[in-house]
Amino acid sequence: MLDIKFLRSNPEIVKQNIRNKFQDEKLPLVDEVIKLDQRNREIKQEVEALRAEKNKASKQIGAMMAQKKIDEAEELKKKVAESAGRIDELSAEEKDVEENIKKIMMAIPNIIDPSVPIGKDDSENVELERFGEPVVPDFEIPYHTDIMESFNGIDLDSARKVAGNGFYYLMGDIARLHSAVITYARDFMINRGFTYCVPPFMIRSNVVTGVMSFAEMDAMMYKIEGEDLYLIGTSEHSMIGKFINTQLKEEELPQTFTSYSPCFRKEKGAHGIEERGVYRIHQFEKQEMIVVCRPEESMEWYDKLWKNTVDLFRSMDIPVRTLECCSGDLADLKVKSVDVEAWSPRQKKYFEVGSCSNLGDAQARRLGIRVKGEGGNYFAHTLNNTVVAPPRMLIAFLENNLQADGTVCIPEVLRPYMGGNEKLIPVK
Repeated sequence: MLDIKFLRSNPEIVKQNIRNKFQDEKLPLVDEVIKLDQRNREIKQEVEALRAEKNKASKQIGAMMAQKKIDEAEELKKKVAESAGRIDELSAEEKDVEENIKKIMMAIPNIIDPSVPIGKDDSENVELERFGEPVVPDFEIPYHTDIMESFNGIDLDSARKVAGNGFYYLMGDIARLHSAVITYARDFMINRGFTYCVPPFMIRSNVVTGVMSFAEMDAMMYKIEGEDLYLIGTSEHSMIGKFINTQLKEEELPQTFTSYSPCFRKEKGAHGIEERGVYRIHQFEKQEMIVVCRPEESMEWYDKLWKNTVDLFRSMDIPVRTLECCSGDLADLKVKSVDVEAWSPRQKKYFEVGSCSNLGDAQARRLGIRVKGEGGNYFAHTLNNTVVAPPRMLIAFLENNLQADGTVCIPEVLRPYMGGNEKLIPVK
């Protein structure tokens, strides 16, 4: 959410930012909120003047009563009552106006960083850099669920009966591999100085609207019927919510966390064959990284965060690339974002396995996360990034480590988490 003072002073910058995000239908919101803001200030001025008059009149009434000027005092009391009624009327209007301002301001997108490429959708995202040499072996690589089934490692049919499409049972070595990757990712981030955290897996509506846009909320979140609770789509939601309505000391920054959670997502829309299996699902587990920092440090942390994910995947010999999200592919609260994509030797292309985002002060402004600094108070900046999110990540792992005989090599860094085993041996 933007600062109303910034929007008031820079309406054309805000409008151009909306155009850059190809959301022209939101352009009228800028003029609408400016009018509401003007009315809000007029109301405040009138209320302030009426209260000053009321206070002055109250003193005059006391003096008149002392001087036995009863009739004059009673007449002034009527005027005070009229002023009080007008103040109540204006206060009710003020509340409505401020609610409308907040609703509109939450729909206007955050100002993107000047370095963000302008593009309409994800087809115009820009490749930045590749890490590791993508390899296509001289044998056919099966679809990822077929690889898992060769280890008796997945049961989608039973999951459909129990929960419907978009769910799965992982079993045996594949389930163990899933847990090994999560645990390794946890230790990887702890070794980089992040504090490990397991957060609540449900959050209230005021936290939901504080960490994401209404469009994202509708597309992603599962609501708990009869309660003001939502299942989290990522631990970023509850981790940033941890700081709601708090004032941090400047010397306490940065706050750096790596958090584990299950994640629940609606994943609306039709999906192609490559998004079946365990690629696009309603339930998965994820290791996340979250940073709350000073504004001048946020871009430095942004680069550190996505590099952590690249380093993690490269430690498991998985080739990756970074892809900068263009303006039209950025969610409304984001200032800048980069996807980390892993190489799929079966598809002979890269696919998304993580996303790193700098949200500026958008979440902090919505949630009231302030910092007490020497020069005054200000809103913190927040960032988040995926460390690893199996089972999707397992697709890249299995494809890149599959051997011609059907075995899967286990990289050295994962072996302590897999009982010292160097490879998985299929049972089928």
